[in-house]
Amino acid sequence: MASRDDMSTSFGRMVGEYEAGRPGYPLEAVEWMLEPVATAAPPLRVADVGAGTGKLTRVLAEFGADVIAVDPDADMLAALRAEHPAVPALAGTAERLPVPDASLDAVVLGQAWHWVEPVAGSVEVARALRPGGALGLVWNIRDDRAPWVARMTEIMHQSNAEIMIAEGGPRVAEPFGALAEARFEWSRPMTADRLLAMARSRSYLITAAPEDRARIEGDLLDLFGQLPELAGGGQIELPYVTRAFRTIRP
Repeated sequence: MASRDDMSTSFGRMVGEYEAGRPGYPLEAVEWMLEPVATAAPPLRVADVGAGTGKLTRVLAEFGADVIAVDPDADMLAALRAEHPAVPALAGTAERLPVPDASLDAVVLGQAWHWVEPVAGSVEVARALRPGGALGLVWNIRDDRAPWVARMTEIMHQSNAEIMIAEGGPRVAEPFGALAEARFEWSRPMTADRLLAMARSRSYLITAAPEDRARIEGDLLDLFGQLPELAGGGQIELPYVTRAFRTIRP
């Protein structure tokens, strides 16, 4: 199995699959994360850290925030710049943010905090936030209460994010206090091709040995062939539970 560091920086190898297969984020989840700073003078200054191709960046822009996108992967940043040329896109991580002290109203991470060292990340995010600023963490987790979704997860293996959520959720450190949490249930229509793209965008599959990747993809195609909704290029609703967390910088 690949190392945690290799997995965390693997996504740029599958930019197209990531963009095609990964979901966006419910606007209400973003509104909830930013609620503690909603009364700040507009526009809110927000850093989307681990921005990837800009899935969360898009929703932050819809919210009306002044967004800075931060990611360590040059290929992901290139894709984000092509899609969102007006958004500053900078190389960096939660542990090393390319912004001045106290310059942000909020820092948000979508599908990313599980790659962060929580003590160093908390200290650095606190440096970048103004007092009273918000740290928001969000994950889209497939809803395994649907049997076919549970089987798909079994084939693909649980991700680091799914394991972290199952083991009690994310951890932050001083100066941040306890995390508040909200859940949002929704679904999106997916073809077999998009489901396969989603699987191929996961770090476990990206970094797997070729024979393991072929076996996993074959098992997924067998599963998709058993779902009548996907026959002839059809679509099936993939259910999600979005898990959002927030805390405030003292």
